[in-house]
Amino acid sequence: MQFLIKVIVTAIIVAIVSYVSRKFPTIGAIVVSLPLTSMLAIMWLYRDTNDVAKVIELSQAIIWIVVPSIVFFIALVLLLKNDVKFYFAMFCSSVIMILGYNVYIFVLRKFGVNI
Repeated sequence: MQFLIKVIVTAIIVAIVSYVSRKFPTIGAIVVSLPLTSMLAIMWLYRDTNDVAKVIELSQAIIWIVVPSIVFFIALVLLLKNDVKFYFAMFCSSVIMILGYNVYIFVLRKFGVNI
């Protein structure tokens, strides 16, 4: 039952953001730029475990790993501006982001940072 409630709350938030973005793109962008997924995951983790150490561990991992996710948005904008079809641009941007994550993690490990 708890899992179902989490799914419903999360889906409602995503649907609201999608709706707002259609009418007010800037407001939608502001809301989407918030770390909603991270905030929800942190809240659900704390609610499930009451373990601040786990919340800290997740938060620290998010700090390190959020940087390469920006590559997705840069690639998507560049591809779409160059008339690449939407779904193919999404696919390519996702692949580029995954490659970016791998390169980023490789570089971090060279500096002794393990995520």
